[in-house]
Amino acid sequence: DGTGWFRPQQRYKTGSTPFSVAAADFNNDDLPDVIVSNPGENNIMVLLGTTNKNFDRKTTLTTGQGSRPRSLVVADLNNDGQMDIGSANSGTDCISIFFGSGSMTFTNQSIYSTGADSSPYSIAAGDFDRNNQSDMVVANYKSDTIGIFLGYNNGSFTNQTTYSTGSSSSPYFVTVGLFNNDSILDIVVANYGNNKLGVFVGHGDGTFEDMIPLPMEYGSHPFSVVTGDFNNDKKVDFAVGNNGTDSLTILLRTC
Repeated sequence: DGTGWFRPQQRYKTGSTPFSVAAADFNNDDLPDVIVSNPGENNIMVLLGTTNKNFDRKTTLTTGQGSRPRSLVVADLNNDGQMDIGSANSGTDCISIFFGSGSMTFTNQSIYSTGADSSPYSIAAGDFDRNNQSDMVVANYKSDTIGIFLGYNNGSFTNQTTYSTGSSSSPYFVTVGLFNNDSILDIVVANYGNNKLGVFVGHGDGTFEDMIPLPMEYGSHPFSVVTGDFNNDKKVDFAVGNNGTDSLTILLRTC
């Protein structure tokens, strides 16, 4: 409410087993809209933000039978100035892309494989090769890899290039940021299976160094990570949610 407090919650029906949520302006009215992934119904629901601070007019995007979309990313993926949606589909080993029109309608999905028995759990976007075109990265839970999809300016993407996250690592969540003071995007992944964070330092040409492991507490099972400057020293730090120990870990960068 502008004072550090929140109004009572408002609940909106989504679909079965809502798992991930993101916000963006999909119809160019300067109001945030919301998308929700529904793994139980194999779809993504789009809710239109209104001037009375409610959400209305649901649009449903189908990701395919058995797809189980878990994670969502919002970005302009084809350089047309409109917000698009990417989805990591854990049940069908692929990502889906829905291109937005700017009027709350979307194209049919474009599908890119993440490899047999990969089960992508998380997806993020960034410009990894510095060509002013959005690229994507996924965390492949079952194949112990991250996968990089480099974007072309026509809205299509390369086939996946993978980097290992380590044996039995079960990468659960991935995000991007600037982690080593060089203005080139890097990647951090939360590895649920081996209790580690993994940092992939970017070269700026769409390729990355091998993973730098950051060990966490035994049995912590990290499953989410966000970045920010938590101690105001102009360095990017990590906050990690730990499913196994019911805890939050803050990692402050020192150099």
